[in-house]
Amino acid sequence: MPDALILGFDTSAACCAAVLLSGDRVLVVRHEDMAKGQAERLMPLLEEVLAEAGVSWQDLTALGVGIGPGNFTGIRIAVSAARGLALSLAIPAVGVSALEAQAFGLSDVVVSCLDARRDALYVQVFGGETSTAPAFCDLDTLPQIMPVVGASCVGHMNEAIAGIFAGHPVSARMPMAEAIARIALQRCGQISLPRPAPLYLRGADAAPSRDVAPAILP
Repeated sequence: MPDALILGFDTSAACCAAVLLSGDRVLVVRHEDMAKGQAERLMPLLEEVLAEAGVSWQDLTALGVGIGPGNFTGIRIAVSAARGLALSLAIPAVGVSALEAQAFGLSDVVVSCLDARRDALYVQVFGGETSTAPAFCDLDTLPQIMPVVGASCVGHMNEAIAGIFAGHPVSARMPMAEAIARIALQRCGQISLPRPAPLYLRGADAAPSRDVAPAILP
């Protein structure tokens, strides 16, 4: 039986990134930094990834997509693409948060943090009974909503957060898109997977993006 072929992609940050996995093997990795233009670049990028590996859309077993938190428009672009592709290809699409992807492969208790801009943070704790829901906060309120001790701290401001929790700063084990694809590989066989949905922890910026975000249907 051939290995599962998983295409993972993410546009929740200022980039357009994709990884193609065959089982545990990484076949192709693409990462392009861009502040805007993900809507126009995503599908051509995914086509290039498949072409480089010599496979077609019909060969895919499942999709993994980054659902945020992050850039409001970027999240909607990737989630909309994943939903449309999953429907047309009749394969599952697995939504993966950037916080979970960043913590993937790290052991024990992990505090995962992303930059929410304007001195704010997106934070989530992973690991047994200490696990929490994703939160939007700042360094001052962080200790009150996440009273953990001795955790591994990964991502934005990990050294400062490690000081708060008497923990230690660590680096992510792999690129975001690869982690998304590997988590999708683990989950794609589950029954009744929910459709990917954007993870928003803060409202959109007051000034709307010049790019028109795709509509996300229920």
